[in-house]
Amino acid sequence: MHVTANDGDSDRVVRVVEVDIPSDVRFIENVVELVRHECEAMAFARRQLMLNVPVALAEALSNAILRGNGDDPAKQVHVRAEVDSARLVLEVGDEGHGFDLEQSLIDPTTPDNIDREDGRGLFLMRKLMDRVERVERPSGNVVRMTLNRG
Repeated sequence: MHVTANDGDSDRVVRVVEVDIPSDVRFIENVVELVRHECEAMAFARRQLMLNVPVALAEALSNAILRGNGDDPAKQVHVRAEVDSARLVLEVGDEGHGFDLEQSLIDPTTPDNIDREDGRGLFLMRKLMDRVERVERPSGNVVRMTLNRG
């Protein structure tokens, strides 16, 4: 679903994508393309379109599907992307039990962690986005990522 709207009192254009998908990794590519397209329409830099947005969003979606929802196809992942001429704000929510963002962060480049298969998603999100945070909600997890237009 796409919504393009003006921001109340100003002429600021805000493009919004909001979708719910089942916990199925086959939906990741389509959601990434929807959001990338909106960023392209707002003239985000090529590197951001080809690397930052798709990699960070794909990691957030796979974490929500596989970890948050436990790969349960009966559970949903909610995605909201708000794009304007200055920034992209992405929210990816699942139906999981919550997690501590800071405790979940590891540096996969250290010798102790180099062989681990987990922990790379949050690391990549933090490297590719300007801000990554967990938003408190009554149920489920929501990760909010912000990318300033470059």
